[in-house]
Amino acid sequence: MDHRPALMLPELYQIGIVLVLFICSLGADRWKSSVPRWIPWLAGVGIPISLLALCSQGEMFMGAYRVDALSQFFKFAVAVGFTAAVINASRQPTLEERRQADYFMFLSLSALGLMFLSSAVELITIYLALELASYSLYTLIPLRGQERQAAEAGIKYILFGAAATAVALYGLSYIVASQHSTYLKDLANTDWSWAKSPIGLLGMTLFLAGFFYKLALFPFHFWAPDVYQGASNETATYVSTLPKLGAIVILIRLTSLADPGMELSTILAVLAAISMTYGNLAALAQKDLKRILGYSTVAHAGYVLVGLVAGTKEGLAAAAFYGFAYVLMNLTCFWVICRVAADGRNLELEDLDGLHRRAPGLALVLAIGAFALVGLPPTAGFMGKLFLLTSAWDRGYNWLVILAAVKTAISLYYYLSMVIHAYTRDEPKTMPSQQSEPGFSLFWGTILAVAVLLLGIIPSPIFNLALKAAGSILR
Repeated sequence: MDHRPALMLPELYQIGIVLVLFICSLGADRWKSSVPRWIPWLAGVGIPISLLALCSQGEMFMGAYRVDALSQFFKFAVAVGFTAAVINASRQPTLEERRQADYFMFLSLSALGLMFLSSAVELITIYLALELASYSLYTLIPLRGQERQAAEAGIKYILFGAAATAVALYGLSYIVASQHSTYLKDLANTDWSWAKSPIGLLGMTLFLAGFFYKLALFPFHFWAPDVYQGASNETATYVSTLPKLGAIVILIRLTSLADPGMELSTILAVLAAISMTYGNLAALAQKDLKRILGYSTVAHAGYVLVGLVAGTKEGLAAAAFYGFAYVLMNLTCFWVICRVAADGRNLELEDLDGLHRRAPGLALVLAIGAFALVGLPPTAGFMGKLFLLTSAWDRGYNWLVILAAVKTAISLYYYLSMVIHAYTRDEPKTMPSQQSEPGFSLFWGTILAVAVLLLGIIPSPIFNLALKAAGSILR
């Protein structure tokens, strides 16, 4: 066993952030009110630390915790997403000053759980890391002033989460009963076919349900639009992005246990097809921007599964790359929503009317984010979907690739509706309240938009990292 602290640099630094925020939450009111000013800088230091740890390798805690290329790739993605989410939440109009230290502490705890999840290679350890990442969000979602809608969103998230967790634990009992181990390295040497291990296959499918819930994959998606709509804009930004990374890394590890083309791949392909279809069609009827992005999440969960269905190194790498790209794309769109709704209210499509006149920079950032979510070149969304679809072609699921391309075309309508409202509609007579710090809004919005474009124009550095990560876990 290796207990070198150097293997856990990103986690140790994140623990340090949590401890600092915990001390602030116990301190004087002036400590709590000062947190939004310095926490983005503290979070940003985690990005170079995660880069330094990219080449770390080793196992700890009796083989239940593995530091490898896959885990380090996702810790880097979590560090980037966490920094962007913290910067976004540092200007939060619906959060009371006395709760700011607590808010960022729970946000940091959730990101810490996701980092633990990236390295967990034992089923019980995976479950505990998932719960650490989830319980923090149970606390954050209802924090939106005195709005009842936020309390309703918190209750829904807890209830759906409890149901998904119960199903996952039930599946865990089946896996232990049939395969007699909870370590992924042991499970990799067992048979996952229906003919030889029906209980094991059923157990694995049920255990995956807990991560389908985090990914908002059909039929575990019902919470997403309601929770996004009920939570504050800043909390919805985090919930819609980073937890998806935790789900993707575990789905990559678990689906790599079974051979491509087996029954588990077929189950995933069917769920991917239904999720893409339902998410895109349901989004067409929405007017609330956060509900649109909520159903968009359901559709994108299906796209991610296309790479997992392929089962090859390229397919798993494409899923990892797309997860990272999706975080940046969604953060870009939510950034504009949070800046336009300076009073913290929910926005509808009509609230974007005339945005190109009121805030031309934000309108351009929104357009880039929307084009990326569609998958138009030269954005990260285009390259991500290209990697996903090419990895699954000629792997026995050509029908799924064709369906994904058709559903992408359908999504043009509701994504481009946001751009149409921002650029072609007249300004409303009663203009929505605007962000009081246009320099702050435009600077960080531009950073996100440039990152989305660069990842589409020069995808090779990140995709090569994802390829190395995927290759490290395949047998």
